[in-house]
Amino acid sequence: MERLPNNDTSKKRAIFIGCFIALLTTAFGFITRVFLVDTWSVAFDLNPAQAGRLMGIGIWPFFVAIIFFSLLIDRIGYKVAMIFAFIGHMTWGVMGYLAYQNLQSGDIDTAYSLLYWGSLVFALGNGTVEAFINPVVATMYNKEKTKWLNILHAAWPGGLVLAGIIFIGMGNVEWWIKIVITVVPAIMYFLILIRQDFSANERVAAGVSYREMLQEFGIGGAALVSFLVVLQLNDFFGPGPEDYLMRYGFIAIGVLMVVAFGWYVRTLGRPILLFLCFIIMPLATTELGTDSWIQSIMHGIASSKSFDAGWVLIYTSLIMLVLRLFAGPILHKVSPLVLLVISCVLAIFGLYFLSFASGWFIFAAATLYGLGKTFFWPTTIGIVAEQTPKGGALTLNAVSGIGMLTVGMLGAPIIGAFQSNSQVEQLQSSYELAQVAPSELLVDGKVNLPLKDETIYSIIDFQTVNMDELHEALAGIKNSQEVNKLFSDLLTKGTQMALSKVIIFPIIMLVCYLILIFYFRTKGGYMPVELEKS
Repeated sequence: MERLPNNDTSKKRAIFIGCFIALLTTAFGFITRVFLVDTWSVAFDLNPAQAGRLMGIGIWPFFVAIIFFSLLIDRIGYKVAMIFAFIGHMTWGVMGYLAYQNLQSGDIDTAYSLLYWGSLVFALGNGTVEAFINPVVATMYNKEKTKWLNILHAAWPGGLVLAGIIFIGMGNVEWWIKIVITVVPAIMYFLILIRQDFSANERVAAGVSYREMLQEFGIGGAALVSFLVVLQLNDFFGPGPEDYLMRYGFIAIGVLMVVAFGWYVRTLGRPILLFLCFIIMPLATTELGTDSWIQSIMHGIASSKSFDAGWVLIYTSLIMLVLRLFAGPILHKVSPLVLLVISCVLAIFGLYFLSFASGWFIFAAATLYGLGKTFFWPTTIGIVAEQTPKGGALTLNAVSGIGMLTVGMLGAPIIGAFQSNSQVEQLQSSYELAQVAPSELLVDGKVNLPLKDETIYSIIDFQTVNMDELHEALAGIKNSQEVNKLFSDLLTKGTQMALSKVIIFPIIMLVCYLILIFYFRTKGGYMPVELEKS
């Protein structure tokens, strides 16, 4: 395990520990939602894609906070951002408790609204945490950014492991208790960091202007952000097919923002930064999108073997925790990009094997997946910090923000849609189901289920089984228990098989990292860019 350098002052150590606990707090909140998504799906009657959207609202607003504070943080200071994050985490605890109480009293609509909007506030707090911890650590350890960002981000799997073990040990307690536990580490980081004074960002110390920082991001980065934000706003405010005014109003605002930004910066931005912005989208979906669903996906398989599916996420997170803490020696042996290529290969095989693994073989497959995803996020962010130091907090955090926006807005719902489609495919292709299903569900000897066409953002199309019509067709048949059991088993298998479709994301990443390796070879090899103080 890496130790803080001997010449660090106690103040510097305290800041790093406070940042570490702040990130751990975000992991507590994340795994709370992962463990409770099935409970909420039953309580609020949500299909997989709708549950994915509820998960998404707890992720994508992260982007709003991280971009907003990245633009202002050098002016308002890191401490103000930390206080805002603390308020967000405390508010989530209160709203989660109130949501549970309203659900118990039968007010389902109010309960869901509290849960939904509380999730949004929680995500804003998380984004603010990333907005200050990344530039703080990158500035303190500006000679070894990738190494120390990896160690900092060990707090994420550390929080998943710690909270996961606590939650499994708690058993079936009221779910509001699991939400409120998040406030404990929040209070800890607040008490540590509120007393600290933070150094100026590396960009500011080097005399790089605010405009130069924005130029690193450029028109290309602004256009990508605008596209994602407009897509999210149109869905968030729920315009119908005929509501052209709101839909095109958001598009117009997005275009105007890009034009205004472009007029000010007069550049497309650093090509390598734009490329890394693209990579972070499948990366975030591979890691966080899959993690947000893994408890639900593996639940049926794990239950049949009498273990909690949450142990899969805890196990992979434990692998991440250990390896990130030892990131220094690993990065001394291989370059960041070679490490990321190896990680992609491991993640591809891990996800593929998880799509059909059963019993304890699940943990063998999860080992590959855990090894693969360990270095994705912090190493990519480290590359951004090392290659675009003039971008300061903005470029460092914008890439993280784009990743979180993508997984919350597209990644989690896409994986939910993968599940729904895989369930339908398993049911319709099942020979066993065709042999026992009632005649109403058969066409030419094959299962013909009552289906509903669904869509998200008008671009993600999928099908779900119309459960009301299905139950009506199954009612009263002699072998209904046998059919229902087979039906349930096929749904479980279909849910798990969705992971085989997720491998498209690490495949895309693999190609991109190979391109970067060849690019840097033409430049004489990968070398960090350093700024000198003015």
